[in-house]
Amino acid sequence: MFLTISTTGTPELPATDLGFLLHKHPEKAQAFSTSYGQAYVLYPEADPGRCTAALLLEVDAVALVRRGKGKGRGGAPDAALAQYVNDRPYAASSLLAVALSAVFSSAMRGVCNARPERAARPLPLRIEVPALPARGGTDLVQKLFAPLGWTVTARPVALDAEFPEWGDSRYVSLVLESETLTLAEALRHLYVLLPVLDDAKHYWVAPDEVDKLLRAGEGWLPAHPEQKLITSRYLSRRWSLTREAMERLELVRLAEADDSEVEEIDNAVEPETETEEKPTPLAVQRRDAIVEALKASGATRVLDLGCGQGQLVQTLLKDTRFTEIVGVDVSMRALTIAARRLKLDRMGERQSSRVQLFQSSLAYTDNRLKGYDAAVLSEVVEHLDLPRLPALEYAVFGAARPRTVLVTTPNVEYNVRWETLPAGHVRHSDHRFEWTRAEFAEWAAKVAQRHGYDVEFVPVGPDDPEVGPPTQMAIFSISTAKQATTKEAKAA
Repeated sequence: MFLTISTTGTPELPATDLGFLLHKHPEKAQAFSTSYGQAYVLYPEADPGRCTAALLLEVDAVALVRRGKGKGRGGAPDAALAQYVNDRPYAASSLLAVALSAVFSSAMRGVCNARPERAARPLPLRIEVPALPARGGTDLVQKLFAPLGWTVTARPVALDAEFPEWGDSRYVSLVLESETLTLAEALRHLYVLLPVLDDAKHYWVAPDEVDKLLRAGEGWLPAHPEQKLITSRYLSRRWSLTREAMERLELVRLAEADDSEVEEIDNAVEPETETEEKPTPLAVQRRDAIVEALKASGATRVLDLGCGQGQLVQTLLKDTRFTEIVGVDVSMRALTIAARRLKLDRMGERQSSRVQLFQSSLAYTDNRLKGYDAAVLSEVVEHLDLPRLPALEYAVFGAARPRTVLVTTPNVEYNVRWETLPAGHVRHSDHRFEWTRAEFAEWAAKVAQRHGYDVEFVPVGPDDPEVGPPTQMAIFSISTAKQATTKEAKAA
């Protein structure tokens, strides 16, 4: 996937200023890790008269699938194959738009401390995109770019040059030229309109996409004749988000017509009565889910195994039904931070009698862990090497054997929804692995069978219909059938 940005210059205003505006030196070839592959910036030509910057994005197709839908819709073989054999590595799309934003973020904002006057001035620009998917054909390409001040040359790409009778593909070879736009404006146009022409996005369209659209569309989208189509396609035809964006764009248009600020127009509600709901962080959702599961189990004496800095212990202390809470970690530094967070040295006697912290390794049995109602392994198992998991399994399920065990771990399938997570990367540098839902279920079922537990699974966080929740939780409970069998054997 490839595009070039070219400009011309004079001895007084050399074309090589493009390097300053893009914050990428013309004498270097630079590489950047992006959400779905490796991006490279290089300059095929760089002299005072003419300068061209090229952005090449190499998409990791395998990582794209692994972070996406697994085996495809319905698991059909052709659907699975289509995830590997498609146009994503070659045709400009939302993948390239995200790379533009990541690699040229300062240029897109119009920030250039070295040449601020150049950043604010229009440039003679020529942008070439050799392969651009255009659902709507060359007519739509003209309708989208021409009103923004571009001279548009869009040539259809034949399905096969040797068989012209097959006709044209849905791709065009695009050349944009302008002398009236700044570089920042040009980049913002591409950022929005590339995925609009492709009419698809490779990541989940969340509510914050409305803000991204309005930021990139500032100054041009409110007055664009194809505003509705652009908004709908950019937001993947999610009608609620499209409606919100259209309403906000109309406010901007009215404010510009009235030569006033948006806040002055949108003043039907007093500022002090407005409430803006902020999304609940995943870590908080995870702790809330754990507390609810512990309450449902009837546990009062709880182990937090791998307690880290004590956030869950602190949450459990707020609920008096938990009469004994023990935080366990192998790291003394983490336990010191946890003690400081909990203010153990200043805690009252009644409260301090409910909590204790001690050091222990979950790779070994520890008699101090026996006799508790419940144990929590929250975001712990993925930090162990896979060969060490059986030792943890025995120490917790075999030796300590609490009535209930809660295990949470990332769902690797959901990683596709983290736009800023580089392709093929896990969420944390210390994660030794991250499981799919099927892999986690298989591991949990084997553990339950070996140690006489029943297991059920609960999603934590937004449960995406395609890739599941960001966090998966298994709730292990000692099997009632197993308990009955043990009691009968003792009685006999």
